[in-house]
Amino acid sequence: MSAVCIQVINPNTSLAMTETIGAAARAVAAPGTEIVAVCPREGVPSIEGHFDEAIAAIGVLEQVKAGRQQGVDGHVIACFGDPGLLAARELAQGPVVGIAEAAMHMATLVATRFSIVTTLPRTLIIARHLLQQYGFQEHCAALHAIDLPVLALEDGSGLAQEKVRARCIQALKEDGCGAIVLGCGGMAQLAQELTRELHVPVIDGVSAAVKMVESLVALGLSTSKRGDLAFPENKALSGKFQALMP
Repeated sequence: MSAVCIQVINPNTSLAMTETIGAAARAVAAPGTEIVAVCPREGVPSIEGHFDEAIAAIGVLEQVKAGRQQGVDGHVIACFGDPGLLAARELAQGPVVGIAEAAMHMATLVATRFSIVTTLPRTLIIARHLLQQYGFQEHCAALHAIDLPVLALEDGSGLAQEKVRARCIQALKEDGCGAIVLGCGGMAQLAQELTRELHVPVIDGVSAAVKMVESLVALGLSTSKRGDLAFPENKALSGKFQALMP
């Protein structure tokens, strides 16, 4: 195995989106860092609500367990809802970073206020909940949705990408923000192009999370196993959940 191996988990079952996410991760990974991009075999084809997140979280945990058994150094949860993040940290030994969490952190390092551009309007409330949870509510100027489903980013038409660009321009004109956070793992490959075009930081959470995991690994920092992120209590699970036993 390479010097550092990071497992990048696409929590939906789309192989095309997994490839997009993996390519974005490899584009920023340091020399010697191996990116293993994976997705669940079962679950939802896209994640666009609380129901989808609940199903996807099981797939995330399955992949985290598999990655730990394979000896990866850390994990990225590549969905902007960060599904199953705290549960994954319980199960993992190395660091686990969600892309919404990573992107919001990065945005505060380069701007005092940022806006978020995501997919469907119904997911805006999930982003608001995460802003509150992570303590970034006062840093977020506004949230915008392109009103297209996640998989429109993979349909080859380019419509979703153009709508993302238009919403970013709108945010810069109206919100008083200094940076844009892209609110979907499927938008990962748009960040650098939009940063160059719009002359402001446009932040993709996949790239941000990969660099954060690299930094944590380099610093020798793993997920704390004291308190609520300790390994799950040893108890008998039933049915298909037996496979999740640590």
